[in-house]
Amino acid sequence: MKRFIENIKRYFKYAVYSARADLKAEVAGSYLNWLWWILDPMFFMMIYIFIASVVFKTTEPYFPVFIFTGLTVWDYFNRNINASVKIVSANRAIVTKIYIPKYILVLQKSFVTFFKMLISWGLVAILMFLWKVPLTINILYFIPILLVLYMITFGLSLILTHFGIFIEDLGNVVALGLRLVFYLSGIFYNIATRIPEPFNKILLNCNPVAFIINSFRDTLLYGKAPSFLILGGWFILGIVLIGIGIHIIHKYENSYAKVI
Repeated sequence: MKRFIENIKRYFKYAVYSARADLKAEVAGSYLNWLWWILDPMFFMMIYIFIASVVFKTTEPYFPVFIFTGLTVWDYFNRNINASVKIVSANRAIVTKIYIPKYILVLQKSFVTFFKMLISWGLVAILMFLWKVPLTINILYFIPILLVLYMITFGLSLILTHFGIFIEDLGNVVALGLRLVFYLSGIFYNIATRIPEPFNKILLNCNPVAFIINSFRDTLLYGKAPSFLILGGWFILGIVLIGIGIHIIHKYENSYAKVI
């Protein structure tokens, strides 16, 4: 862990500058430029609102905020997990020429996706104002829930970064797994009310994405506090995942350049 902290201090500026460069490159040559970071999640939200409210006729209160909260969490998780599988090979030009701790590549990607997620949360705040969602003191729990989301995502990304180098088809397996998680996370429906007991509780407690989405909705929409016991459990698991990811990357990263 000491080596990890020292490398974070040493390469932190690189991760930040590289993230900025990636963000600028994404919109380079585009007429709308950075507006795409706002328009993309808005169009995504509108599609699901139409499907759920018009096609399936949902009666969920504050539904635009309800669904955009789920989409914001999912988009962040999905982007990081998908990118982590091939992140070392995608940076082959850097990895094969100079030494850089491979988890710095994951950290840099997390900065990019975290910035985009913050934009989406800004849109959530606007929707909450437009739909007159009542605010309570429990909204402050937004921050620890966000921290748990980051840690779980970062830990899983580190582990997948390692195995993605040695397992050629891991990307396809991960894509299938993410598709299953998408439908089991209650992004466009309420797991607590749409799935019978005890399966709804099992799904909410065992699926970190479902639990985090539900916790955000409880905090932002319904003025409820999250389950501190389960949130603390996922926090500890996030630490464990990060520790495992760091350990295996430190142990095997010298062989990565040969494999890719």
